[in-house]
Amino acid sequence: MIDEAPDHPAAEPPSTVVWDITYACPLRCAHCYSESGRRPSRALSGRDLHRVCDALIELGSRTVVLSGGEPLVLPQLLDVIAHLHAAGVSVQLYTGGWPSLEPALPAIVERVANVTVSIDGALAATHDRIRGRLGSFERALATLATLDAVARSASGPTFGVDYTVMRSNITEMEVFCTTVVPQFDRLHFVFFGAVMPIGLASRQSFADHELLDEQQLERLRSDELHQALRCAAPPHVDIGLSDNGMFQMHPDRLAAGEIPAMQVEPDGRVRAMPVYEGTVGSLLEDSPIVLWQRAVERWRDPMVSSRLRAAATAQQWAGATRALDVRFGSPADRLRIQRRPVHRP
Repeated sequence: MIDEAPDHPAAEPPSTVVWDITYACPLRCAHCYSESGRRPSRALSGRDLHRVCDALIELGSRTVVLSGGEPLVLPQLLDVIAHLHAAGVSVQLYTGGWPSLEPALPAIVERVANVTVSIDGALAATHDRIRGRLGSFERALATLATLDAVARSASGPTFGVDYTVMRSNITEMEVFCTTVVPQFDRLHFVFFGAVMPIGLASRQSFADHELLDEQQLERLRSDELHQALRCAAPPHVDIGLSDNGMFQMHPDRLAAGEIPAMQVEPDGRVRAMPVYEGTVGSLLEDSPIVLWQRAVERWRDPMVSSRLRAAATAQQWAGATRALDVRFGSPADRLRIQRRPVHRP
């Protein structure tokens, strides 16, 4: 069923789509925004995967980021990558690094523009605790080593690290740049981004122990820290820092033109607002342009505007997230939220 678009125009279609292609995951990250590994995978198969690909191609987005969950556990991942790549879409892949890249590596190298490996500490004990599984640090390093070896012998995708900064690993950032980063001669980037109070990280128990306070966030924004990390890392590695405030979708930032990516759930349903619960329809049933217009309407909802405009701190953002998730989530979402366990550091 294809609905008619609203009378008033929406924002331009998003240049980037983030597709959480499965909620299956071998890890149990304490801050997981999608609660992957703790819920049904909801992954599509066969023809429906290609229908979602076709809808994203129709939308006209230049980049599709495949995330999750863990995309590498999806048997049809290479088919999806090939489908999007053949249509001229730039494909980026996010992985926690637990599954081996080896079996799929040649096809991945040929068809993806970027591979990002998530590592959340300079020490195995820190990373494995945050990621919820012993051995995950060593496996993530092995994935980087595989990508590094390919980059030495042939042209391939750029690759790097996404490091989620929270109270329990903020002191290891410089150590990461001096001990981990130099192991990989072809590593392109390391991005240090503040943990966002969304999903499991919006729980009050997590917020109390792990969300960065205002002084820590100011430090993360500072040129001084950026320069220190750049000096600590090898010169060929690009260092990025962010408080990730753009993902809050603050009304003032939206008005200034900061248009977010479209976020797609594993089964093709489109979230009204990236990182917050609540969908506006399915790419298997509705026009992608109509879904994007519905999403824009959600940003204008008075409750959304008032809650996000008032969220000046990470703790306040967490409270706004909880309110929005309950307001716009489905009954199944609300039940899942009620059952979230207390975070114990």
